[in-house]
Amino acid sequence: MTATRALPAGKLPASLLRRFLADLQKQVRRRDRRVVVGPGIGLDAAVIDAIELGGRYLVAKADPITFVDGESGAYVLTINANDLAAMGATPRWFLATWLLPVGATTSALVSRLFSQLAASCRRLNVSVIGGHTEITDAVTRPVIVGCLLGDCPKRRLVTAAGARVGDAVLLTKGIPIEAVSILARERGAALRRRYPARFVDRCRNYFIRPGISVLRDAQVALAAGGVHAMHDPTEGGLSAALYELAEASRVGLRIEEAAIRILPEGTRLCADFGIDPLGAIASGALLICADPKREPVILRCFKHAGIAAARIGTVVPAQQGVRMVTGGLRPRPVPPFAVDEIARFFTTGNKRGSRRAGTAAESRAVPTS
Repeated sequence: MTATRALPAGKLPASLLRRFLADLQKQVRRRDRRVVVGPGIGLDAAVIDAIELGGRYLVAKADPITFVDGESGAYVLTINANDLAAMGATPRWFLATWLLPVGATTSALVSRLFSQLAASCRRLNVSVIGGHTEITDAVTRPVIVGCLLGDCPKRRLVTAAGARVGDAVLLTKGIPIEAVSILARERGAALRRRYPARFVDRCRNYFIRPGISVLRDAQVALAAGGVHAMHDPTEGGLSAALYELAEASRVGLRIEEAAIRILPEGTRLCADFGIDPLGAIASGALLICADPKREPVILRCFKHAGIAAARIGTVVPAQQGVRMVTGGLRPRPVPPFAVDEIARFFTTGNKRGSRRAGTAAESRAVPTS
């Protein structure tokens, strides 16, 4: 079977899957002794010896990748790891369900996806312990659903529900990192006709630098102390994340618009394509609510770690709502978005989508995380 010939519908051929799984384990180069049963032909589930977890919680997350083709194998682990990191957990064990299109799936494509996953596993020190692969006419492009397990000390568990009135609201890196990377990868040819090649390459590499992973961001913040809540902005962008955090913690937020860092490439692409950066998918940034007395320490730790971070607001009583302050103007509601700006762009082009006030859930584009 040649690497470029389309594979038939159904499960990946056992011989091919066996080879890819063996290669994956070699590339990851990690063997966790708590994995009793890992991935293999005919093995229906993974087994983890959790007895030794002791005073630690086992934390689980599942999330799919539907936006991006080119780096799906890497994206799927990273976005799942972000949600664990935002709860103070360390990612450890990963399962992936691969749904691949009939007539377009080759062994070369599968090999590339597995290699991307292996690279992410090495980077995040995660073990692949199982999953499922299938070629099906239910999809027209690769869809990968990841399930990630991790653990954290019970005393260190953090949720988006822990914000307290008076907390400083911090934001790492800036926005909208993932939106920039997606635009450059999904519309690369069009962008190269409009921008210099080096600019487009920088946008494509936003996935790596500044990066969509917030694992290190979370670890630095937790080590500094005083963190009460964390949340990573994904679909719906920073706007949706602020509403979600406020709802989870039953608080209000007062956000300083001028303090929100919009990255240079993001500023340019969003302006040119009619995209509001506040509502564009923003993985790579991390929202942190922390004791204001620890704010200087946390920001200093971020600086030493080479991670950009700034205070963008304050947690206020719930009755004050989620509001934004611009200069000396009267505070106004942070604009909610009916659809993520990137999803809207791919659906309608550069025509502005309508916004409407609503709940945090209503402002999410694709509620996958």
